[in-house]
Amino acid sequence: MYLQRNYTKIAERYLNTFPVLCLIGARQVGKTVLAKSLRPDWRYFDLEKKSDFDLITGSTELFFEQYKDRIIIDEAQESPELFKTLRGIIDADRQTKGRFILTGSSSPELLNKLADSLAGRIGIIQLGTLKANEFYQTPLSSFYEIFASPNDRQSLQLDAPTLSNEQMRYCWLYGGYPEPLLANNETIYQDWMDNYYATYINKDVARLYPKLDRLAYQRFISTLSTLSGTIINKADLARAIEIDERKISEYLQIAQQTFVWRNINYDIDSKVRSLVKRPKGFIADSGLQNYLQQVYNLDALLRAPNVGHAFEGFVIEELTKGITAAGINNVEYCYYRTAKGAEVDLIVSTPANKIPIEIKMTKSVPLKKLAALTKYIEDNHLAFGLLINQSDRIFWLTEKILQVPIGVL
Repeated sequence: MYLQRNYTKIAERYLNTFPVLCLIGARQVGKTVLAKSLRPDWRYFDLEKKSDFDLITGSTELFFEQYKDRIIIDEAQESPELFKTLRGIIDADRQTKGRFILTGSSSPELLNKLADSLAGRIGIIQLGTLKANEFYQTPLSSFYEIFASPNDRQSLQLDAPTLSNEQMRYCWLYGGYPEPLLANNETIYQDWMDNYYATYINKDVARLYPKLDRLAYQRFISTLSTLSGTIINKADLARAIEIDERKISEYLQIAQQTFVWRNINYDIDSKVRSLVKRPKGFIADSGLQNYLQQVYNLDALLRAPNVGHAFEGFVIEELTKGITAAGINNVEYCYYRTAKGAEVDLIVSTPANKIPIEIKMTKSVPLKKLAALTKYIEDNHLAFGLLINQSDRIFWLTEKILQVPIGVL
C-alpha cells in the first residue's frame, strides 16, 4: 500500500530548482519509496546491491557518461567519491534541473560530503517517519503556514482539527515506521522492531564506527530512552552506564547523526542569567521510544512515569515533520529553562516568526501553569505563543496564548 507523503510538494519544488534532490533520514522511513514515486520511469541503482555498487564505483566517470541524468541512486553514502564526480557532471550542464535523486541514511559524513561537493547544486530534505496525517491520508494541515509569514491575533486563522485525539494517540504509541505500522498486526510489529533495532546496533552503527563498543552503546541508547525529553546531564549518564563522560558526547553525536536522536539546544539568545545551558533531546520516533521502554499498549503508555516527556517528544516530532514538509527553511528549534524551573518546551524561530510553544498532555491547563510562557512572550515582545494539548477546540486562553488541539497538527 502506497501512502502519499507530505514531502511530495517540496520535493518537486527542489527538482525544479536544483540539478540534484537528496532525501536523507533513518533507514526504513520511506526514502526509496518516495524517490521512486517522484520519478517512476527513472533508472534505479542501489549502492547496497553489489552489482550496482561495482557498476558505479568501478569507474564513476564512465557510469555518468552512460547515465547522464534521470537516475535514482539509493544509499549514496556508500560511495563518497560519487559526490566529487557528480559535481563535474552537473557543472558541465548547470542549467538543467532535476537530473538526479540521491538517498542516504545513517552516515556521519554524508551531509559534509554534500556540503563540500554539491553546495548550491542540491536540495536536501530530511525525511522523518510517517506523520500522523500521512498515516491517515489527510492533507498537511494549514497550521504550518503560521511559521512561514508574520501573524498577529487578528490575522491568525486556523482550521479545526482534522484528526481526533484517539487517532493521534495511536500514532504516539506506534510511531511512524511505515512497514510495521501498515501491517496492523501486533506480532509483526514487535518482530519488525526487534529486527530493526538489532540491525541498527549490529550493522549500521558497527559499520560506521568499527571501533565502537557496541554493548556499551546499546546500554547508552537504552538508558537514553528513559531520559527522552529531559535535560541531559552527561556526568550522571556516564555514571549510570559506567563509561567515561567523554564517551557520552561521542555517543550522543552518533545517535544524532544516525537520526535516532533529536537534539534541542537551549535558547542561546536569552539574556537571563539563570538560564540552564544544557541541551535536551528526544528519541526521534515515538514508536522506537516506546519499544525501548517496553511500552506495548496505550494503557502502559498513559501510566508510564515519563508520559509527559514522551508526549512532548511526539508533538515536537510532529511539528518538525510538518514544518519541513511545508518547505520552510532556516528554522531553528530551542527550549528555555531557568535554574528556578521556569520553562518553555519549544521555541520555533523562522525568518518570519519566533513562536514559543508549551506542550501539555491534558485537555485543559490552569493559567498559572502558563506563567513562564506568558513571561517569555512579554520579555521577548512576541506576537503570541501556543499551547498544544489534547483539547477539543482552538481557543484564545489569554490575549496572547492560543490553545491548539494536537489534532490540528
